Amino acid sequence: MAVPANTSETYDNKVIREDLQEAYTMISPEETPFQMAVRTETASNTLFEWPVVELAAVDSANRVIEGEAAPGNDAPTLASRFSNYTQISDKVASVSHSAQSVDAAAQNIQRLSQQIVIKMKEMKRDKETMLLSNIAAAAGSSGTARATAGLPAWLSTNTIFETGGADPTLSGTTEGFPNVAAVAASENAGASVLFAEANLNTIIENIWNEGGNPSLIMVNSGNKRRISSAFSGNSTRYKDVSDKTVINSVDFYDSDFGELTVVPNRFLPTNNPDDNADSYNVLILDPEYAAVAYLDEVQQKPLAETGHSMQTLVWCEYGLQMDNEKAHGIIRDTTNAIA
Repeated sequence: MAVPANTSETYDNKVIREDLQEAYTMISPEETPFQMAVRTETASNTLFEWPVVELAAVDSANRVIEGEAAPGNDAPTLASRFSNYTQISDKVASVSHSAQSVDAAAQNIQRLSQQIVIKMKEMKRDKETMLLSNIAAAAGSSGTARATAGLPAWLSTNTIFETGGADPTLSGTTEGFPNVAAVAASENAGASVLFAEANLNTIIENIWNEGGNPSLIMVNSGNKRRISSAFSGNSTRYKDVSDKTVINSVDFYDSDFGELTVVPNRFLPTNNPDDNADSYNVLILDPEYAAVAYLDEVQQKPLAETGHSMQTLVWCEYGLQMDNEKAHGIIRDTTNAIA
């Protein structure tokens, strides 16, 4: 059927606003599995401390005679003091007065309120990467930023690494904060290897022997695919029966010491990003024994307007609290290969 003459059609309209759905669609990932898994605590200083108490070794000869007159004193069980520095992360949202005022396509995205939301999401991703980075703690100074020690720089008991690698060290030998990060094998001409199921079981067993109950295996994309393709039948895909959907991003690994959830993390960094021979960590975690401690929770405040624009600062100050590194484990120096 023909269209009547002089009928205005969308094909002729040059000023129709683009269909951007007002509520924007964002492809960039924003889930942060590590921050979601661990606790949140409060820090009271830029150098924050916490005690870790370990029970005395089992005394298999703890037998005394009936009616003993003078029982001997046992050594007191004292806490060790561990610490970390907080670090500040921020983002600044800035829009012009015109952008704030016009009724434009996707106006919700360009306006200041939505820019603040976007910047908060970006900062959350930054935090995830830094909390999982192999970096030592740093006190900072005037003009130099403080740094909180990342998770791999804490782990020195339940570890597997290749030739040339080395565990991190603490400022007080047996307590304090990580002052030297772990050394990746590839930094010393060592070799990275395929992620092996035998190594995973060894670390899980070692954590259990130390008193931990790991429940989370955190990996990058390549090692997640390797678990699915090369590991034994202990790796089980989770299926939500209630809505008949398969959640492909979550698997379970049924070890001899309990079931662990396998979680891929997009923001799990390489060991040595400035080196051509990158290697990747596999983290085995008991989330009960780690927390993100906040000196300043996420806040925002307007900055002074400059010319024809408005700015808002979004920031927080936080650090990683490692309640007991023996509750966790790490397999360092794995390749990103599937087979």
